Amino acid sequence: MQTLHVELGERRYPIFIGSDLNPQQLLEPYIHGKQVMIVSNDTVAPLYLEHYKTALEKLGKTVATCILPDGEKFKDIQHLNLIFDALLEAGFNRDCTVLALGGGVIGDMAGFASACFQRGVYFIQVPTTLLSQVDSSVGGKTGINHSLGKNMIGAFQQPQVVLADMSQLSTLPDRELSAGLAEVIKYALLGDEDFLVWLEANMEGLIARDEQLLAEAVYRSCAHKARIVANDEKEQGERALLNLGHTFGHAIESYLGYGEWLHGEAVATGMVMAADLSQRMGWISEADLARTKKIISRAKLPIVCPKIPLDDFLGYMAHDKKVLNGQLRLVLLEQLGQAIITRDFDVELMKQAILVNQA
Repeated sequence: MQTLHVELGERRYPIFIGSDLNPQQLLEPYIHGKQVMIVSNDTVAPLYLEHYKTALEKLGKTVATCILPDGEKFKDIQHLNLIFDALLEAGFNRDCTVLALGGGVIGDMAGFASACFQRGVYFIQVPTTLLSQVDSSVGGKTGINHSLGKNMIGAFQQPQVVLADMSQLSTLPDRELSAGLAEVIKYALLGDEDFLVWLEANMEGLIARDEQLLAEAVYRSCAHKARIVANDEKEQGERALLNLGHTFGHAIESYLGYGEWLHGEAVATGMVMAADLSQRMGWISEADLARTKKIISRAKLPIVCPKIPLDDFLGYMAHDKKVLNGQLRLVLLEQLGQAIITRDFDVELMKQAILVNQA
């Protein structure tokens, strides 16, 4: 097992990364009250819920559960209310802990519920997908979607602890594994070319679910994110770099309908669009763009999206959270392994990058 810490002063918390982790041993120091609400979904719960419920009951905890339907399309206020219903019906108090057992949707919803219930209760992340292990479980961003934009309603709610268990990835569908690799590739492209070289050498092993390679990829991704979050928790500056590909990707997700494309699939094509624009602006070479497309394709991810009318695409981009004072900011590549946040881009070149990367 490897351990990282997100350094946030008194709110410092660990990320445990390994295989067959012991939840009873690892979670005990981070549960402050007697009551634990496990929030999961109807795909993950049959696989892992009893394991965690039993471990917590052995610690003398009162455990209740809230099982939501699986999918991004359920990440809305109606299903968020089901968590509040479960907490209230169980009679839980301000010392309770909400434990998210699932992927990014469950983590976001459970975290947002914990931030709101009785104005804030304890929160633990047990991410069961690669995407949530390397991205959404770390850093405290929680929230739900709105029909006009993804993740537009939410709160910052840091967990007490994160458990990333590689053995749980054995039950992950191939498409979900690839979606997680999109976020792994993101960290390499935006800030670590050595990591990109490592991914190029080990992509087949990652696709084959080699647990040692997956643990290394998770560790390096989380280390990168933990450093950025420690510097900029509320995304006032540097943290926006983590949105490489996301402004384009969120537009794809919103237009197609939440859940039609997985988040990582949309981000993958969004990163291609960002790299394409960076190349058109003369910042990266054609060879760099080809290299970006190749590593994304090797991860079995799409590099083009379905046809989306340009006006619709631009309309969804205009609702992005990175719009500031009416101006869209993009994360682009000055070179592979070095990203910047900028308003200084050619809109016509951006439109070309969008259109050319559609099927």
